[in-house]
Amino acid sequence: MNFSNSKVLVRVDFNVPLDAQYNITDDTRIEAAIPTLKMLLEKNNALIIMSHLGRPQKQKNDDGSINANKFTLEHIVGRLSTLLSTPVQFAKDTIGEDAIAKVEELSAGEVLVLENTRFHKEEAAGEEQFASQLAKMADVYVNDAFGTAHRAHASTATVAKFFSKDKKAFGLLMKKELENAEKVINNPARPFTAIVGGAKVSDKILLIKELLNKVDNIIIGGGMAYTFMKAKGGTIGTSLVELDKLNLANELLSIAKEKGVNFYLPKDSIIADSFNKDANTKMCDSDKIDENWMGLDIGEVARKEFAGVVETSKTILWNGPMGVFEMEPFSGGTSAIAHAVAYATKKGAFSLIGGGDSVAAINQSGLNDQVSFISTGGGAMLEYLEGKELPGVAAILND
Repeated sequence: MNFSNSKVLVRVDFNVPLDAQYNITDDTRIEAAIPTLKMLLEKNNALIIMSHLGRPQKQKNDDGSINANKFTLEHIVGRLSTLLSTPVQFAKDTIGEDAIAKVEELSAGEVLVLENTRFHKEEAAGEEQFASQLAKMADVYVNDAFGTAHRAHASTATVAKFFSKDKKAFGLLMKKELENAEKVINNPARPFTAIVGGAKVSDKILLIKELLNKVDNIIIGGGMAYTFMKAKGGTIGTSLVELDKLNLANELLSIAKEKGVNFYLPKDSIIADSFNKDANTKMCDSDKIDENWMGLDIGEVARKEFAGVVETSKTILWNGPMGVFEMEPFSGGTSAIAHAVAYATKKGAFSLIGGGDSVAAINQSGLNDQVSFISTGGGAMLEYLEGKELPGVAAILND
């Protein structure tokens, strides 16, 4: 980003959570983009910022119109202004008259936020004409939105076609995200342990298959563990299970054995008689769950075994919780993993936390400043680790 005195079109990921009054409840993604924006401002550039917020095309009003009050990016302008310590202007449209007029008047050192890119259906379609209109506003394009780098959208990929190689760049956040992912993908320090949790095996098939080529240990927790338990002939009560993935689960276990990867499943679970924070609970073997009971967290034996593996690792990737950590009685397993990852990191391990729920879990545990890197892009990080090319990355690298 060695350009100055230019109008710079910056794609960021300001898709932040809002409460019922449209107040920002977590500004992590905005804060993550600040170093790039400040660096560009220091070089006397004018910034034209674009982002999406939510899914306005999928949550329209009853009459089919866009719910502008809910999804307008105007909600983030005040917070952005505070973090940048400079006034931030707002355009009431993305490529319309207001945006064009304000861009024309924009001077060096000034900041303008365009309206939500997803108010236009052409955004998700990656339409060239829409991207061309965005590109016409600026001299330079910078993509700092790792969280949407896996989308071939107009503002994340197509727009880059309209800028020459020396007029497009990654932002500092994108650089950090890619460099830290590469530490896990290429020549990781060993032992390398992957912790994979979440509800469904089907969501993580590609990730697990790719990791089996790289890791020494893989730890499985969350709802997906019970599909593996069932596949191995265990009884799992009413625990979450994907019956059509039992053969796949056995296939993954066979691949792990063939490659010499230690494949850890939770030996015990905290089970409940209903999916409820006030349910009756008890501990039992994960493959011997009573009828009408369900596994909602890993048990004490599993926690100790998993923590032992994590604490002796040199590289750690964590994607997905160990249980229903949002409900207090079932948060202990995820918390135990968070503490083990923090302990290993303190001893010199490199730890990468990727995926929305894992990030929420590490934040909930208060250990977010005790791990090596927390990714801002759940889906993008997942696809990158699966070995897929990310359109938002390729668009900058390729002419």
